[in-house]
Amino acid sequence: MNLDWTEEQAELHERLRILGATELGHDLEERDRSQRLQEGDWKRCADAGVLALPLPEAYGGAGRDPLTCAIAMEGLGHGCPDNGLLISLGAHLWAVALPVMVFGTDEQKRRYLTGLGDGSLIGAHAITEAGSGSDAMALAMTATRDGDRYVLNGGKRFVTNAPIADVFVVHATLDPELGFTGVTAFIVERNQPGVSVETRFEKSGLRTAPWGELTLENVSVPVSRRLGAEKQGSRILATTMAWERALLLAPLLGTMRRQIDECVEYAHSRKQFGQPIGRFQSVSNRIVDMWVRLEQARLLTYRAGWDLAKAGPSVYSEAAQMQVSEAAVATFQDAMQIFGALGYTKERDAERNLRDALGTRISSGTTDIQRLVMAERLGVTGGARRPATGAGGRAVVHSR
Repeated sequence: MNLDWTEEQAELHERLRILGATELGHDLEERDRSQRLQEGDWKRCADAGVLALPLPEAYGGAGRDPLTCAIAMEGLGHGCPDNGLLISLGAHLWAVALPVMVFGTDEQKRRYLTGLGDGSLIGAHAITEAGSGSDAMALAMTATRDGDRYVLNGGKRFVTNAPIADVFVVHATLDPELGFTGVTAFIVERNQPGVSVETRFEKSGLRTAPWGELTLENVSVPVSRRLGAEKQGSRILATTMAWERALLLAPLLGTMRRQIDECVEYAHSRKQFGQPIGRFQSVSNRIVDMWVRLEQARLLTYRAGWDLAKAGPSVYSEAAQMQVSEAAVATFQDAMQIFGALGYTKERDAERNLRDALGTRISSGTTDIQRLVMAERLGVTGGARRPATGAGGRAVVHSR
């Protein structure tokens, strides 16, 4: 894996960093209080090509490879202080546009991909239910075949973007007795009869990424809006999760870098006992640890992106999600310690960053689930060792 950015990647990173720093998140404090996404910022990102990064050029996309997407989103995170916006963009990209791009029919791609890429459509991924979280395939939402249509009934919760979404990728089961083998994916439009969305949870962090509950009551979905084949839902979800776990938190790499830069500056300017606090090892060592964590998280993210492009999904997707989220929590805790009492106030963004980072440890599966998945694929938890290790030690996920 070549760690040197190409000139094109460097330019894209810098362009999105400037976009984030100059045009996004100006009213963040008020929107964090009111739990509101800035729709103008969403449009600015769409106009800058963020939502089209991985999409095929035939549908208005940029056709960027996963590693380039990671580098681009890192740049956006470095500039943009609104972590909730970044999570909403990622949920739209990696859990809605990506599965339509990979598994959609030509008709579905024509109907949805262009709008998802230019921002005229907002997507949401509906998988979690009251009785299924980490056990994502134990679904109660049903899809009953009725001629050339399916009738969907059930509810989803904690759906990122649900309050503002136009299109949902929804997973339902043809028969609960079939377990994960009966799960099938569908594209559901917001304006269909029987579709309702309710917002009732107040989140601790990522408050500008709107959450909602989706209820489908006798929602009729034509076969033409089934995503993939019947009973292919587990494969679609596995592919979606591989991309989302690899790339959803790439913006946090930039956020951590910005926070470290602010800590270095503060360590120079803040004086105690007659000298800058950066001269005290308790401060300087903490900043070094922050930097090392960032570099570890960046390397795993880049490796996950590299594998997605070169060899398909790999165990590095789970490793990246786990490392980035845990590194972010530790880094923002350290930042609060360095800033002292000031870091516990809204004068600095460390407290909001910490609240936001805590939420990323449960996004796309908790970090405990990531460890369980990795242990299984490394052959630790029993059974045959799942990864196929080839040249360079690449661990490739085998389809279930």
